[in-house]
Amino acid sequence: MRRKQWNKAVASLEKAKSLMPGVPGIQLNIGLSYYRQNEFLKAIPPFESVLQEQPDNPQARYLLGLCYFFDDRWKDASQTLEPLWAQQNQQLPYLYVLSNAAHRAGMEALDEQAARQLVKLGNGTPEYHLYAGKYHLNLDQYDQALAEFEAAAKADPRFPFVHFNMGLVYMKKQDYAAARDEFMKDAAIEPDVALNYDQLGSIYWLMQDDANAEKSYREALRRDPRLVDSQLGLAKIYQRQNKYAAALAEADSALKYDPARTEAHYIRGQALLHLGRKTEARKEMELATKAEKSEPRKNNAPVPSPEVLEDSQ
Repeated sequence: MRRKQWNKAVASLEKAKSLMPGVPGIQLNIGLSYYRQNEFLKAIPPFESVLQEQPDNPQARYLLGLCYFFDDRWKDASQTLEPLWAQQNQQLPYLYVLSNAAHRAGMEALDEQAARQLVKLGNGTPEYHLYAGKYHLNLDQYDQALAEFEAAAKADPRFPFVHFNMGLVYMKKQDYAAARDEFMKDAAIEPDVALNYDQLGSIYWLMQDDANAEKSYREALRRDPRLVDSQLGLAKIYQRQNKYAAALAEADSALKYDPARTEAHYIRGQALLHLGRKTEARKEMELATKAEKSEPRKNNAPVPSPEVLEDSQ
């Protein structure tokens, strides 16, 4: 784990678990190994197992709450994180996640409690302005969000994730050139953050610059091969270029990581149809319709939050 050789770590820990079943520390480290790889769905069961044995384990509870959050399980995230209030209510990332999850879960009292505490902690630091801006951004309050991010950038132009979030604001405002510039600024500060290149790919796609979009998505996947949005971004580029075999391959890759992703099934179905595989295409469209009905992700999904993930590590 210290060497970040996660697959070897999990293999060794699984052997340890078979020899010493029921030891919470082993399960915690299995969860951590998956979490560090952004494999949140795989991290959930071991973290849940730890909490069953040790309900007061703060690390397992916090990381499990974040896994639920990143999987859009708003109620589960809120209920898991709320018991940490006494320990974490001075921490801005915790308050941001709790308020965000509670808002989407319809838990108004908890949302207001966390948001009120976040505002109360306002101290003018770049970190405060970052999370205050994130709060406004998730409520689609773009001007207020931009004002907070600009205040953070003024206090520290190289503060991590400020320009990334400014890029998200400009993207929401459909100012694609400004969004591109902000994502590039953050990539210069944090060259290893895959989401910068993922968002750049989306911007270039919207600007119909396929060459730079493809390059950006490839850069994102080089840093994180599990980025489904980048895989689907490549699929859409190839589909627009009538490269249906390539589009099919990227859709297949996306479905390996997110089998219920509606868009991936639609792209796959359309690619199969253009390749003359009509029976398979029809089945894929049926799967897309089924996935659309059962897909847990909602239209009000929050904006990406790489700063939360970075803070937790």
